[in-house]
Amino acid sequence: MTSPADQSAVRGETTSAPGEASAPLGRVLVELRDQIDALRFTLDVPGADEAVLAAREIRDQLEDYVLPRVRQAATPLLAVLGGSTGAGKSTLVNSLVGSRVSGTGVLRPTTSSPILVCNPEDFDWFMGADGRPPGVLPTMGRVEGPAPDAVVGDQLVVIRTEAVPRGLALLDSPDFDSLFDDHYEFATKLMAAADLWICVTTAARYADAQVWRMLERAREQGASLGVVLSRVQPGPGEEIAGHFTEMLTERDFGEVPRFDIPETTVVDSRLPEETISGIRAWLLELAENAEARDEVIVETLGGVLDSFRTRIPQLAKRVEEQVDRRDRLARDAESAYSTALAELDEATRNGSLLQGEVLARWQDFAGTGDLLRALHLRRGRATAPKGSARRRRSAPRVHALKAALRSALEALILAAAEQGAEQAVQRWQSDAPGRFVLGDLADQLGHVSPELPRRITRAVSAWQDRVLELIRTEGVVKRSLARVVSFDDEALSVVLMVGILGYGTSDVVVEGGTSAVPQRLLKSLFGAESLRGMSSKAKADLRKRVTMLLDEESLRFSQAIDQVDIPDESLAVALYQATYNLEVAR
Repeated sequence: MTSPADQSAVRGETTSAPGEASAPLGRVLVELRDQIDALRFTLDVPGADEAVLAAREIRDQLEDYVLPRVRQAATPLLAVLGGSTGAGKSTLVNSLVGSRVSGTGVLRPTTSSPILVCNPEDFDWFMGADGRPPGVLPTMGRVEGPAPDAVVGDQLVVIRTEAVPRGLALLDSPDFDSLFDDHYEFATKLMAAADLWICVTTAARYADAQVWRMLERAREQGASLGVVLSRVQPGPGEEIAGHFTEMLTERDFGEVPRFDIPETTVVDSRLPEETISGIRAWLLELAENAEARDEVIVETLGGVLDSFRTRIPQLAKRVEEQVDRRDRLARDAESAYSTALAELDEATRNGSLLQGEVLARWQDFAGTGDLLRALHLRRGRATAPKGSARRRRSAPRVHALKAALRSALEALILAAAEQGAEQAVQRWQSDAPGRFVLGDLADQLGHVSPELPRRITRAVSAWQDRVLELIRTEGVVKRSLARVVSFDDEALSVVLMVGILGYGTSDVVVEGGTSAVPQRLLKSLFGAESLRGMSSKAKADLRKRVTMLLDEESLRFSQAIDQVDIPDESLAVALYQATYNLEVAR
């Protein structure tokens, strides 16, 4: 007899026979299962719900079917009967077994719990024994039958009977079109754990979309298939059966074994033997012919592993969509603060900052002569000493102007941060993922952090100190004036701040009709090149400090994103790598 591995080699397949899988394949499958366990589709983006279902289906199929199949040899074939409500699945199971093991009736649905019927020799495989988990569906609860009318929730009823040959088990699943969500979940879960899936439909419902969706799902997941058309009436039923065959062929199911069951009288929940003889002979052949049985198992296992070539990358793409949406949320927040920073930059260039109190203090300082007194003309050795009364008299106005500049700049930065926070929240509130991340943080994130005003005060004071340092270290008076001019460092640092913040960009005339343009004064003292250097460094320093403040505020939004456990791109990369590793291990 040819072994399953030899059969695979003849067909050009790489899938090992049950129990013959290499250790690397088992490790790769366990790693894949663990990676899928770690997946989170947190954000409500298109396709997220489908991704959750797909991930759960792949995970269940790995745990319920693939791993048991690659770990143990000589296991029985599991045939799952699934179909629409009232299709006659339970009646067919009872008929094949020869006794009533699954409930039937006019009330729907009648199969509340899945019923598995197996030979006593195979009972331990399906039920679990000696501390070993069941060989299939290990995560599902178990109860030993018979219990045809029991309603036991999500537990599997396992019945042993000599009527089922060794090497074959039949499982009657809940209806896949049931109104009960848990019944649908059972049907799809059981189908994914089957070596052979038998779709049972009726002459009245064979064209239903749900029937074809389930057939497509079975094919996508690699299951071997069989199809039963029940309740076929004589005469008109032949035309229906022919149309069903055409539909199967058009959808590339033409090679699937198909059986017709005529409309007949059901006695004691069973069909007449002659109506099911074809199905019985087919299943007995699979049970008694080890080669045929192993071929079905190998083909199904290979089909499932083949399906992972597309299903896993599709799952990775869904993860990437989560990552992309997370990145877009981060960009939205960053963009809001970038816009606020750009508007702040413009406000510090165009002179709009120098209004109100600042303008009044500037006019008081420049228009009353204190600006000129900050410069001292030397006549011989009669140079005004640093501690002179004249210099001390100018200090209060200098300090007042400096304080007004600091307050105005602090208010401007605070307003920019507030604007950034408001815009970031508004952008996040415009779609579902953003609203989800915001949660109950909208009010908090929509305003600046409580400690920001203190940080702004420290940053602006540090900047003013930096400007003073530039005057002292780089403000070299031109040689032509050095012998006759000395100046007050602090006063000129304030003048430089005024010039940097845009004063003089428009024609402003102070008291007395004198145009006081700081740039002209500073240029006459230091020269254009030296002034450009100091101004450039002072502007860059201010922008750096402001950018750092806004970045720290923006970080609150990044932290909000991190708190909701959105997947990162490493998970998608790991899934792509798992697909490659699986191919190598096979």
